[in-house]
Amino acid sequence: MRLTRCPIELPLSVGQTLPLPEEAANHLVRVMRLREGDGCVLFNGDGHDYSATLTGISKREALVRIDSALAVDNESPLAITLLQGIARGEKMDLILQKATELGVTAIIPVNAERTEVKLDAARAEKRIAHWRNVVGSACGQSGRARIPAISAPQSLAAAAASLPEQMLRLTLDPLGEHRLASLPAAPANGVVIAIGPEGGWSPRDRQQLAEAGFQGLQLGPRILRTETAGLAAVAALQARLGDL
Repeated sequence: MRLTRCPIELPLSVGQTLPLPEEAANHLVRVMRLREGDGCVLFNGDGHDYSATLTGISKREALVRIDSALAVDNESPLAITLLQGIARGEKMDLILQKATELGVTAIIPVNAERTEVKLDAARAEKRIAHWRNVVGSACGQSGRARIPAISAPQSLAAAAASLPEQMLRLTLDPLGEHRLASLPAAPANGVVIAIGPEGGWSPRDRQQLAEAGFQGLQLGPRILRTETAGLAAVAALQARLGDL
């Protein structure tokens, strides 16, 4: 029987007994209805699955014992960073969830000129925590033991400036100079694919991307919605240069 996998933001080691964080305890005990003596798998993004046993459950806490650790090697050889224009609510959740399942290494949410979602500092903090939960759950479902990094929302210019120099930089463009077949091999730092928000990239955004070294990639002549574009691009890049 496949054991429930659950992300946890704590250091883990074999033989350790520890109380689960509230969210993990709620998921395992109240949602999955595990009981004392039941097994589960914990992971914290260090590349291992930790087999664990629930050793005590009370109204105040749930205790687990770490029984063993197993290295998990199912990451793509292609490091993909998704630079994603922030989308509304469930659309953004869908993008993060499916991009994680498809193997992205990092996600950078960006505020573009046509971004419809405006986050103040308080809302941004809550939204980042929510996004990390979405990504952690997607890792649990898909068997990944490395959790993609999610940056704080930032401007397009700041996001482009933060990228490593040796990186293949692409943005979807029906008139772009590249097709999948003409893409060069990705350098050691991998590839970044920039996807506009629901309103698309503005002329100013496109100018900033061009100045930062981004090149256009064609994925057919049709215009894709933001929640489709990034996932199609990541899947295509994995098929062409990664492990699909």
